[in-house]
Amino acid sequence: MSTRSCYHSRQTNETKIQLTLSLDGGSLSSLLPEDPDLTSSHATQASNSQSISVRSGIGFLDHMLHALAKHSGWSLSLTCLGDLHIDDHHTAEDCAIALGSAFKQALGPIRGYKRFGTGFAPLDEALSRAVVDLSGRPFAVVDLGLKREKIGDLSTEMIPHVITSFAGAAGITVHVDCLRGLNDHHRAESAFKALAIAVREATSRTGGDEVPSTKGVL
Repeated sequence: MSTRSCYHSRQTNETKIQLTLSLDGGSLSSLLPEDPDLTSSHATQASNSQSISVRSGIGFLDHMLHALAKHSGWSLSLTCLGDLHIDDHHTAEDCAIALGSAFKQALGPIRGYKRFGTGFAPLDEALSRAVVDLSGRPFAVVDLGLKREKIGDLSTEMIPHVITSFAGAAGITVHVDCLRGLNDHHRAESAFKALAIAVREATSRTGGDEVPSTKGVL
């Protein structure tokens, strides 16, 4: 089986991002241009099966991407230097674009994949549902019903935009809904966890090499 991993760099006048991703977890050391400090951020986790370090400069975004990586089964190292003196938009959007681009690159051709995935995730009173299609047709419908202006330093309007930007760069179809919940932190986090569960199922291997489409191509 091919190794589903890559190193990705995205640099603009607004952000500078370095990202290493392995869809199957494991060590990232052979992919990193230099050894990262995996202890300098709250959004880090290292185990026998995964290595995760997210340093975007926005704490709640780190928390959401950490949850996405953890429950997708990924190993992920992401660092971003962004223009946070302006606001959080460019950093949040570009991190999502970079992650989606790396995901698409690591995934490779859509052959031998289950293609469709569904996930439900509760967080106390909140419950979210996500459905994913490795369709090659980027599209996202996201309804989280968030009411606060910000969670931490992340604008709540950016939370669905992060999911939409990830789906666009990844070239996948995503539907994410928060079905119920009172606390916006819980609503958002359950949504990212549900998305992770759906992504993990959609990217699981079937053991064959067929294109999972009646068209014969994706």
